[in-house]
Amino acid sequence: MTERPDLENWTCPLPLRDQTSIVMGHGGGGRLSAELISALFVPSFSGTELAGVLQQLGDSAVLDMAGMKLAFSTDSYVVRPRFFPGGNVGDLAINGTVNDLAVSGATPLALSVGLILEEGMPLDELGVIAETMGAAARTAGVSIVTGDTKVVDSGSGDGVYINTAGIGLVRPGLELGPQQVRPGDKILVSGPIAAHGIAVLSVRDGLEFGSDIVTDSQPLNGVIAALLDSGAEVSMMRDPTRGGVAATLNEIADAAGVGVQIVESSVPVADDVRAACAFLGLDPLLVANEGRVVVFVRAEDADRALETMRAHPAGEQSVLIGEVVADHPGVVVAKTGIGGSRVVDLPLAEQLPRIC
Repeated sequence: MTERPDLENWTCPLPLRDQTSIVMGHGGGGRLSAELISALFVPSFSGTELAGVLQQLGDSAVLDMAGMKLAFSTDSYVVRPRFFPGGNVGDLAINGTVNDLAVSGATPLALSVGLILEEGMPLDELGVIAETMGAAARTAGVSIVTGDTKVVDSGSGDGVYINTAGIGLVRPGLELGPQQVRPGDKILVSGPIAAHGIAVLSVRDGLEFGSDIVTDSQPLNGVIAALLDSGAEVSMMRDPTRGGVAATLNEIADAAGVGVQIVESSVPVADDVRAACAFLGLDPLLVANEGRVVVFVRAEDADRALETMRAHPAGEQSVLIGEVVADHPGVVVAKTGIGGSRVVDLPLAEQLPRIC
């Protein structure tokens, strides 16, 4: 072999953390994303009256306005491919923002939709995406009330990028967040994890896993409303999207200054998803979800919360996976099937980029 390899276009799957330019990992919901937000965006956006709300870095900003508590959230969707088993980028965008509002304790009210279209995008395909968005909004009981459309040159986009923002009304007297989490709280998850990431990957790379794995994307506002109506004392909720359940638990443990202990065998993973993850060398705890909620609830209310969630179609497979502990603050530990323990760390970057 006489020719030297061309190293100019090589990309490291786990980019170095001293990068001087943006890499894919900055959008993955792991440590690189957290560093970008905390070191660049938060300092740049501070100095205003409501800057303290931004620094909480929740799924939604909760604002006290005109005697009401409003939740305000925004998210952008750059999924590749645009269509995947069980859904597409359109209903994903609606469900994602509805869920961000719902886990903040809000009843979603209205959404905006921003579309960045690439020249050459087929209109019939765009029509399907738009119709799917409308149907998803009606299913969630939320209205799309405003929006914007821009078009970029062919080759400058990826067909369509979607931004959705939403507002919701927070229940009076409800306080959720890391400051409410305390040792003894039980941790619930509303169903099997990792299906969304594997569903997208299966069509992206033409993989076949012997069964049809479909996304778990769905609105969660119904099951969350039922949970809050039950009277169970919930301390915090979050939907484990980018970075999966591992990132969610690590972020909450760090923000609350507590330890988290889960039982690995209790974390629900469908058999076909588990097999696909094993084949690909992926940890299901690190794979994104789009229709699951992680709930922190007082120990004495855990049974009531589980019963309530299981009675709703979006939470019928809810299980208890662990608890909050005073030991090892800021660290998530999983008890393994062989009686040992392992640290479940925050991922550096997303294992599967461009899936939400």
